[in-house]
Amino acid sequence: METSKTKFSQRHPLIFGFMLIIAAVVTFMLAMAAFNFLFFDGPKLRTQPKIGVVNVSGLITDSRDIVDWIQELEEKDSVKGVLLRVNSPGGVVAPSQEVYRAVYELARKKPVVASLGAVAASGGYYVASPAGVIVANPGTLTASIGVKATLTNIQELLQKLGIQDQTVFSGEFKDAGTVARPMTDEEREYFQGLVDDMHEQFVMDVAQARGMDEQRVSQLADGRAMTGRQAFDAGLVDELGGMSRALDILCEKVQLPRDAKQLEGPEERISILRRILSEFSLGEDLIGPRWVFSYE
Repeated sequence: METSKTKFSQRHPLIFGFMLIIAAVVTFMLAMAAFNFLFFDGPKLRTQPKIGVVNVSGLITDSRDIVDWIQELEEKDSVKGVLLRVNSPGGVVAPSQEVYRAVYELARKKPVVASLGAVAASGGYYVASPAGVIVANPGTLTASIGVKATLTNIQELLQKLGIQDQTVFSGEFKDAGTVARPMTDEEREYFQGLVDDMHEQFVMDVAQARGMDEQRVSQLADGRAMTGRQAFDAGLVDELGGMSRALDILCEKVQLPRDAKQLEGPEERISILRRILSEFSLGEDLIGPRWVFSYE
């Protein structure tokens, strides 16, 4: 029994033959395009001079993705310079320090220009400080150099609910910061010492990164937020302008055209739990420890 395909080829041999020729030509063109990309265009694209873009957005609670992306850009020979776009109110101390160190090391090898968005305060400013040039909008909220430890006492609430704390601990300060009772004077002094030491690290790092006198930075590091214009006057920002201006400066430094190819990252990954908790103002506290030291 003849198939419909056989019938068509027999009934319209010229059309069928023409279709076969078209299919062969298309297949050949696709094969040539793939070959050209793999052996000619692909390598050119990989070696084409590019600009890297690092986005630091939101609270800095985990540095892994940002640091990995910075190191990837650092290792790529085709990336000639990096634009650091910061829009962050700060974050936890240690992750902020890890991003700071990654930016610091990157800036030793390649030009880095930081663009401060709506807010780049405390930890947000901290991670931007190692950039060779910092550009902020006149109305950017920035600086706010300082450390905060959030400690809560809900003893009275627990008593009303009939809840008693029966924690067993090994040393005098192991239970320090518990929400079940007020702090003692000794515990307050203990926490103040931790905060002061972290604050000193903040001041020293900014002074080193900016090439500023440590005493001058210390005078500015009383926790006050500044506008971009005030930070410029204080020497914490190099130039006023937006992301476009920061990109112009970087392109000039690396001698690339304004429309040079950009590699942007890291890819944002938000867990379902964090997405749900982000709808509530207590989201970060709910998934964190009972007390957190933060640059915010």
